[in-house]
Amino acid sequence: MYKRKYKEKFPVIAICYDFDKTLSPKDMQAQGFIQDIGYDVNNFWEESNALATANDMDTNLAYMYKMVEKSQGNFRLDKKILADYGAKVELFPGVKTWFKRIRDYGKKHNIIIEHYIISSGLKEMIEGTVMAQAGEFEKIYASSFYFDDNGIAKWPAQAVNYTNKTQFLFRIEKGFLDINDPAVNDSIPEEKIRVPFRNIVYIGDSETDIPCMKLVNSYGGHSICVYNPQLSNMDKVIKLFTENRIKYFAPADYNENSKLDLLIKTIINKTVAFEKLNQCYLNDKKILTTK
Repeated sequence: MYKRKYKEKFPVIAICYDFDKTLSPKDMQAQGFIQDIGYDVNNFWEESNALATANDMDTNLAYMYKMVEKSQGNFRLDKKILADYGAKVELFPGVKTWFKRIRDYGKKHNIIIEHYIISSGLKEMIEGTVMAQAGEFEKIYASSFYFDDNGIAKWPAQAVNYTNKTQFLFRIEKGFLDINDPAVNDSIPEEKIRVPFRNIVYIGDSETDIPCMKLVNSYGGHSICVYNPQLSNMDKVIKLFTENRIKYFAPADYNENSKLDLLIKTIINKTVAFEKLNQCYLNDKKILTTK
């Protein structure tokens, strides 16, 4: 009934990504959709945020409501058109080849690399990207629509905001990936945890990623802030770093031998050594508990 994964023969590293301004320089909705419903991008977000404020409404629910409302009379808001917009989103350098390259590097070191999206953006748009179409993502956690019998988006099915993003890290840790699987609350012995938090990497870009970054940090994982090298403002990075919300930062350059590429490979190398030592510990523990 539920998609569940269990501890593997080899260690697993889960690399989790925000999407907007992490893998793409701009918000995905602002790369064609907002313009096509006749809005200036800034005006759309101002109106959406004002709706949320006036009604004590989640900001993600507000923008999804505006998308449904403003698409009426303009075009059919279905999965195909959302995927088509997703296919057109601009990506940072190297993103298209990144996921396979990093998986292949892990494989050479007997490490399983899995890529996860945890985003407040739209799942239906992300599913249209070349990476999703190629099956690069183990799971996409993002806001999504409910579609009626005619395939038209009618209502939010899932709204992912900066605080509830953290639940997905626990799902990844235990391997209980479906969003409605209650087993995420089960207590799992340490030796059966599929992806210990020390093997979770979270890559984000802003304050909305702080809860995930802080949680990963607290349990020995790795949090990385990426920034657009075309913009000179480093205030967000400095703030996150000085407040110990992140461990590392790098330009959003996913090309081979970039700072980010070398950083992830170093994390993989460290994991190889640590997991060998940890297995020695677990073996010794097993010997003592069986006597």
